[in-house]
Amino acid sequence: MRDPFQPSRRRFLTLAGTAAAALQLGSNGAGAQSVNTSAKLPAIKPGTTTALGPIKQVTAGELSIGYAEAGPGDGPVVILLHGWPYDIHSFADVAPALAAVGHRVIIPHLRGYGTTRLVSPTALRSGQPVAVAADIIALMDALGIKSATLAGYDWGARTANIIAALWPERCKAMVSVSGYLIGSQQAGRQPLPPAAELQWWYQFYFATERGRDGYDKNRRDFARLIWQTASPKWAFDDATFARSAAAFDNPDHVDIVVHNYRWRLGLAQGESKYDALEAKLATFPTIAVPTITMEGDANGAPHPAPEAYAKKFTGRYEHRLVTGGIGHNLPQEAPQAFAQAVIDVVAEA
Repeated sequence: MRDPFQPSRRRFLTLAGTAAAALQLGSNGAGAQSVNTSAKLPAIKPGTTTALGPIKQVTAGELSIGYAEAGPGDGPVVILLHGWPYDIHSFADVAPALAAVGHRVIIPHLRGYGTTRLVSPTALRSGQPVAVAADIIALMDALGIKSATLAGYDWGARTANIIAALWPERCKAMVSVSGYLIGSQQAGRQPLPPAAELQWWYQFYFATERGRDGYDKNRRDFARLIWQTASPKWAFDDATFARSAAAFDNPDHVDIVVHNYRWRLGLAQGESKYDALEAKLATFPTIAVPTITMEGDANGAPHPAPEAYAKKFTGRYEHRLVTGGIGHNLPQEAPQAFAQAVIDVVAEA
């Protein structure tokens, strides 16, 4: 199949100096600077960068959102979105690479992670996917960002998909691990073949109060098990896991995670203010923004086959399979491939 992004590969962007040196605080500018297009992205060794710098805090909609930032404040904006049960450290190597070529990189803790908090003590601790997407729109508004390239995996990819479908004017381009992940409660109620249902064991576990209590009491052990099964060939060390696991100490983490999975099965109500948006998402809308989808060759988490969703992307589109035993947490396991995908899709936006 012809590669629709091939012409832009002659314009690959390059790092200026070492990646770690690029982690710098940016301002809240909307992003007008061009990125460096002089050469090719050099090799990134996974695990090279362990710190993302000071965490900033901003009130955005119903949240106080904690986020890391790198790169020039007036650079083209890239927002990196993590999944469950992971955190912003999934992008520890990706962020400095993108910052060094001139991007303003924003890496927020999703609701229920790190220092991100719901402002109201009485607000529903909702994990409804459209609510998570609305959080990112609110963050962009708070930071004065009109549009950005969105890139993520797991919950982060789903969030990017929803924004690209509902608010395409806010999404210049997208990198989405595991492709098209928009769903609906109606679709979630439909039974799957037994082998597929087995992969979702934790979704059914969370449907029970025993499961909620078990997750609350065993957050780290639970997350480590998911990491191991979702990325069976990723030899992460204890320090790498501990950096991310600290984000699960958020007081709303368990409620938000459990609500997310119960909502998908129709076992928990969402917020009525999102009903109209949910109706649009239930039609499984196409996405027209330039998109690169990605998949690791050793992803042990539930994920659709690329051929099942290719036609959902109606703009410039490419799918990339990343080989070498790469699992579910693709940006942390294969930061070179992920950063390059962001650079390539930006060139087409």
